[in-house]
Amino acid sequence: MGRARFFPALLLAGAVPIAGLTGCGDREPPEDPAPMSVTGALSGEDQVAGLARVEGPEPLVFPRDHGPHPGYRHEWWYVTGHLFDGEDRHYGFQVTLFRFNVAPESTPERPSAWATDQLWMGHFAITDTQGEAFHHFERLSRGALELAGGQPDPFRIWLEDWSLAADDDSPGPFPMRVRFQQDGFGVDLRLEAEKPMVLQGDGGYSQKGPERGNASRYFSWTRLAAEGRLTLEGDERRVAGQAWKDREWGTSALGEDLAGWDWFSVQLDDGHELMFYHLRREDGGVDPISKGLWVTPAGDSRVLGLEDVDLVATDEWQSPDGQATYPGGWQLTLPEEGLALELRPVVADQELRAGVFRYWEGALAVSGERAGQPVSGHGYAELTGY
Repeated sequence: MGRARFFPALLLAGAVPIAGLTGCGDREPPEDPAPMSVTGALSGEDQVAGLARVEGPEPLVFPRDHGPHPGYRHEWWYVTGHLFDGEDRHYGFQVTLFRFNVAPESTPERPSAWATDQLWMGHFAITDTQGEAFHHFERLSRGALELAGGQPDPFRIWLEDWSLAADDDSPGPFPMRVRFQQDGFGVDLRLEAEKPMVLQGDGGYSQKGPERGNASRYFSWTRLAAEGRLTLEGDERRVAGQAWKDREWGTSALGEDLAGWDWFSVQLDDGHELMFYHLRREDGGVDPISKGLWVTPAGDSRVLGLEDVDLVATDEWQSPDGQATYPGGWQLTLPEEGLALELRPVVADQELRAGVFRYWEGALAVSGERAGQPVSGHGYAELTGY
């Protein structure tokens, strides 16, 4: 974990040139540095001096909170979705832009235009279900010289030519244009919100550890209409489907005794959505602060506690290099809603392992029943710390 917290600072210090640095999941991963712990990058009380902390509920302010919060250690804009082409072929996609404040007290004043305490990272992945293939890419850049950055009004977050931006120059993020292209793969999508934003946790205050600072600001759009173009190995096709967007920022969000998390988003065909995560402890247990959210077709939501949801792994999958073993399928029940679901990866290998951080993030097929009636849908899972 200590190495994961140190590496972004090493990049900005100039030990590794980061402007324009890219990584691709279809290439051999670099031998050094090895992929690192996501959990380590989001924990560590010894790394927070000089940074703002999320220490309790407070009102969100828009459009400000659509944009960056450089005084906090970490932050991300995250979109996943499920797309179908004219032949009803399914694709999953993930695009995430991350911002890190890596040197709040130690960066000296320097006249160089390259000087910054902000590191940006982008992840982009496409799951080709029919082709049983997973393609993923990573970029790193300084938050200087317009290489990467963000603004709330009009909304735009970018890393080189990867971007999330309001499509009509409005201060709100929707309709949003998503543009990510690399090495013959890409998405160019327009997203429209079909439901209002929902606040995670206590009015957007999402606590993930025992201390007041072990928390984040967290809100989501759980159902977005997606339409546009997807490029697969240079072949462009029209696609449409649905997406999910998360916004989160904080400092030292995770408690020190956490090993990682299993996070799920589910969009059911009957109009409901479910988010739920297990925070896994170093001793093998699940932290009682684990939680989720249930969203109705009308957009009403309620918080779910650990006791409300039963989540059990039913299978496992091992990385090709043998370095990690992940759950490979799950049964999820929400008794209060009469919900019993089976969650299965559409492709077994959806592990991002060719960049700074190593984790599994992939598209799921969802089936089961609700209140005695068959139900199906799609989802995403994020698995870290394995």
